[in-house]
Amino acid sequence: MKALQGTGVSMEWEPPKIRHSQLLNSLEHNHVDEPGDVWSPLEIGAWKPCTEVDRSQSLPPENTVGYLQVFLEGGLNQQRMGICDAVAVAKIMNATLLLPYFGVNRVWQDTSSFEEIFDVDYFINALKGIVKVVTELPEEYSWSTREYYGTGIRVTRIKDAPVHASPSWYLSSVLPILQSYGIVAIAPFSHRLGFENIPLEIQRLRCMVNFHALHFVPAIKYVGDAIIQRLRQSEPEQIFNSSFERHQEKLHASYNSKFLALHLRFDKDMAAHSGCDFGGGKVELLAMSKYRRVVWAGRGINSHLSMEKLRELGKCPLTPEEVGLTLAALGYNNRTKIYLASFTVYGGEARMSIFHHLFPFVTNKTRIAREEELQPFNGKASMLAAIDYYVCLHSDVFLSASPGNMHNALLGHRAFENRGNTIRPDMVLLSRLFANESMQWPEFKSRVLQGHQNRRGQVRLRQSKQSIYTYPAPDCMCKSES
Repeated sequence: MKALQGTGVSMEWEPPKIRHSQLLNSLEHNHVDEPGDVWSPLEIGAWKPCTEVDRSQSLPPENTVGYLQVFLEGGLNQQRMGICDAVAVAKIMNATLLLPYFGVNRVWQDTSSFEEIFDVDYFINALKGIVKVVTELPEEYSWSTREYYGTGIRVTRIKDAPVHASPSWYLSSVLPILQSYGIVAIAPFSHRLGFENIPLEIQRLRCMVNFHALHFVPAIKYVGDAIIQRLRQSEPEQIFNSSFERHQEKLHASYNSKFLALHLRFDKDMAAHSGCDFGGGKVELLAMSKYRRVVWAGRGINSHLSMEKLRELGKCPLTPEEVGLTLAALGYNNRTKIYLASFTVYGGEARMSIFHHLFPFVTNKTRIAREEELQPFNGKASMLAAIDYYVCLHSDVFLSASPGNMHNALLGHRAFENRGNTIRPDMVLLSRLFANESMQWPEFKSRVLQGHQNRRGQVRLRQSKQSIYTYPAPDCMCKSES
C-alpha cells in the first residue's frame, strides 16, 4: 500500500495530545448520511466571465519599445500571479515580454520552468495581437541573464520596484530605461502591480491571462484528468484498497460520485512562518524557532503578537484535527471521498490520526496515480502542485485549511468558472469555537453551519486593495441583462 504524504515520524516535536476531546467525545452523528445540500452547486446568479479584449484596437506596433524580463520567485500560485502582472506591465509599456523566468524555490529546491508547467504555444497565441511574447532574446541581448544580474549592480535591472506599484510608476521609472537600453529586467517581481486605479482593459487582460491564457501542459492535464476520473468512478473502498492500481480498469464508467478536495496547508514551512503553537511542546517550539532563523532569516508574519493573540485573531492555520471537526460540522461524514492536495504534513501520521479517524477515505496523487504517471514529475514540486491545482479546480467542493496563495487562486478561479462550493473557513469564528473547551457537538455544529452559510463560494465583489485574482468581480465579470 502506498503511504500518504506526511506519514513519516518527525523527531522535532512531542506527539500532541488531542486538543478538542470534548467535541470529539460528543460527536455522535458523524456516521449518518450526508445531507444532499453539501454537494449542491451554488447559483452564481447573473454574474458571468467578462474578459474579452478588443484585439483590433489593441494591436501592438510593428516594433515594440524593447524587451521586458521578469524573474519570479515563490511557489506555483505566486508565479502564476506574477506572470499575469508581467503581461499587464508589458502592455502598459508597449514592451515585448520574454517568457518569465522561474527562480529555484528556496524551500523545495524546485527547478520547474515555465515551459514545463504551462503550454507556451497556447500562451503566446492567446496573447497574439495584444502583447508580444518571445521565448528567447535576440543575440544582441544574450548577456541579459539571471547570472549577469547576480554579479553586480546593473543599470538595466530594477530591483526596488514598489509592492503594488501603479501604472504611472512603470511609465515614469521603468519605461525610460527600456527606451534607452532596449531591455529592462525586474527582479524581484512579485506583487509588483497594484489593484487600484488600474484601467479596466488592463484588469481584464490580467484575468484573461490567468483564466484563459495559462493552460497547463498536456502531461499535467493528463494525470489530473486520470485522477479525477478514478475519484468519480469508484467507491470509497476501492480508492483506499491497497490493490486499487490493479483494478483501475474496472471502474464504473457510468458511476459519477462526488469528491471534496482539501488543501491541508500544514507543512513545516507554513507552520514555522505562522509563529503559532500547534501543541508539539517545547521541542517543536525550539525547532520552529530554529527553522525561522535559518529559512526565514528570523522573519515571521505578525511576529509582534503573542501565540495566544495570534490564535484569538484567527491567524493560526487550522490543525488536521480542527479541519476534520469543521468538515464534520459542515455535513461531511465517514463515507466522504477526500482528495488531499497538500505538501508533506508536518508531524506525520501522529498529527493526521484524528482526521483519518473521522474521514478514512482520504487519498492523494501519490496513491491514486500510477508510479509511471508521476515519474516525469519527480523532484518538480511546482509541477506536482499544478496537478493538485487542476484536480482542486475540478472538484465538487474545495476547502483550504487556511488562507494562502493556493486558497486565494482557487477561490477566484472557481468563482470565475462557477465550479461549485468553495468553502472559505471563518478563521476568527473557528478559533473562538475551538477555544471553548466546554462546547458540545450540537452547538458547535450549529455555529459552524450558521457561520459558513455565505462562505461557500458565492461571488463576492472585490473591495479596495483586494486581489483581482481572488475576487474577479466586478472587474472581470459582468452581470447579464437577462
